[in-house]
Amino acid sequence: MRTFPRIDRLPPYVFATVDELKTEARRKSEDIIDLGMGNPDLPTPKHIVDKMIEAVQKSKNHRYSASRGITRLRYAISDWYRVRFGVEIDPEEEAIVTIGAKEGISHLVLATICPGDVVFAPDPTYPIHPYSVVIAGGDLRGIPIGPDRDFFEDLLTATKQTWPRPKMLIISYPHNPTTGVVDIGFFKKIVEFCKDHEMMVIHDSAYADLTFDGYKPPSFLQVPGAKEIGVEFYSLTKSFSMPGWRVGFCVGNREIVAALRRIKSYLDYGIFQPIQIAAIIALTGSYDCVSEIVEVYQQRRDTLISGLERIGWNIEKPKGTMFVWAKIPEGFSKMGSVEFSKLLVKEGRVAVSPGIGFGQYGEGYVRFALVENNHRINQAVRGIKKVL
Repeated sequence: MRTFPRIDRLPPYVFATVDELKTEARRKSEDIIDLGMGNPDLPTPKHIVDKMIEAVQKSKNHRYSASRGITRLRYAISDWYRVRFGVEIDPEEEAIVTIGAKEGISHLVLATICPGDVVFAPDPTYPIHPYSVVIAGGDLRGIPIGPDRDFFEDLLTATKQTWPRPKMLIISYPHNPTTGVVDIGFFKKIVEFCKDHEMMVIHDSAYADLTFDGYKPPSFLQVPGAKEIGVEFYSLTKSFSMPGWRVGFCVGNREIVAALRRIKSYLDYGIFQPIQIAAIIALTGSYDCVSEIVEVYQQRRDTLISGLERIGWNIEKPKGTMFVWAKIPEGFSKMGSVEFSKLLVKEGRVAVSPGIGFGQYGEGYVRFALVENNHRINQAVRGIKKVL
């Protein structure tokens, strides 16, 4: 029996049991409302699709592209950062296009982390953040986050207790799955701390546009000195509802960007060029379409939160992301997040993500993805009411 040590280090896929139940129920023609995977259901704005169609009809765009991204897209990225955050980005040395944020982060970690290098990541967090470290052979250390935790106190404790010294910190705000948000003061403390301890920083800013109630998230790179130690990832997946297009980018420290550029030059030929051309239109065109997408998610958030409140499940409204992070109701907390999620599928016909799938400190919670319309969300609430 062959073994593959790198793959064997990856833990079992926690979401699989819930997915199996969902699939089995659908085979029986049962209507399962899937609020599990964060797979945007809204269509990509028409002007972006139209540009893609126009570009794909030109045969010159059918050839290999550039793994670092075409020049015009990198310049559009730089312009976008300057207008949006007041941050100057060199399009030649400080920007690179990625096949979505997930590919970029995983390959950057692979390029910069050696076996035994210590990397810090929040717990709970989006799975690719810790598992990219595991795949690269690094030594992952989880930093607990939550309403009763002081992140910087836990970060300092972990740093003091770690040898060899940690090499990298991976963070993401607005945060998936907890929906936590931060201000510029948080990033200032991150930069100061990581400079003092000679740590690289990866900030995943995939939900920079999906914010509500007047909250405007800062960029990590707005902090003076941030580019000396780190990079920031952005994805068009959520903001422009382009999940299947797989396009994002990384900006910041030129040495770190160069490492990602070099490994990508061995691994891929870049994104299909018509997609990159359409991405230019997204970044340089009107932002009205993004505002409309955000408004839909806010309405869905309000529908779900108010519906759950009516049936006795009170949850604080998130200010960001396309998720709702919910503490399991007291009467069901001893079940654990996996069993409670299975119960919601079996008895309520609603699929959610168990919190343990995002790390050990995610236990006791479930995550709702706002990927169904208001009518279906109200239907999900009625199903959950039967369970509660």
